[in-house]
Amino acid sequence: MKQFNIFIISLLILGMSQIGYAQSTNLDMELEVTDEEKIILFSGFAIAVIGIFLFLARDIILRRKTSYDRIDHESKNEKTYEKYHSDWGDDYEELGTRKNTKEDKEFREAALNNELPDYYEILGIPKDSTQEEIKKKFRELAKKTHPDKTKEDSEEEMIKLNNAYEVLSDKESREKYDRYFKVN
Repeated sequence: MKQFNIFIISLLILGMSQIGYAQSTNLDMELEVTDEEKIILFSGFAIAVIGIFLFLARDIILRRKTSYDRIDHESKNEKTYEKYHSDWGDDYEELGTRKNTKEDKEFREAALNNELPDYYEILGIPKDSTQEEIKKKFRELAKKTHPDKTKEDSEEEMIKLNNAYEVLSDKESREKYDRYFKVN
């Protein structure tokens, strides 16, 4: 081990002495570049710049066109307004952390197609009702319309009541519903 250390130290000293000697000699050399070499250098830099530009713009160049892109919407004229005033903006989060479930998608599509029922009207409550009022009214209506109690074919009405209660009783889904249904 000791011999190895001595060998390494002697190599370092020898290398430093050569570096010192090389720096002490003064060579008067000038760099001469011909016109052909200048053209080659310039075209190489131009190709590198174009390559970097294409690499950075690859997402824009290769982006798939959607149905929104094909239709000429009025809102496309003012993209900054659309970006900051979109009703759907709260649903979309940073890449990789989206919380868009199948249920959310169906909810949005129903709202767009005007198929979203008025859950407040189904339960017969005002739009500013508290959670306790919603729960109380649901239980009252469920007792009246449950198929086991009424002995009638009221399953569809009970399904509507359950859907309304499910959406309005959960704070997050109620906020989404109010936003999509445009409740003021």
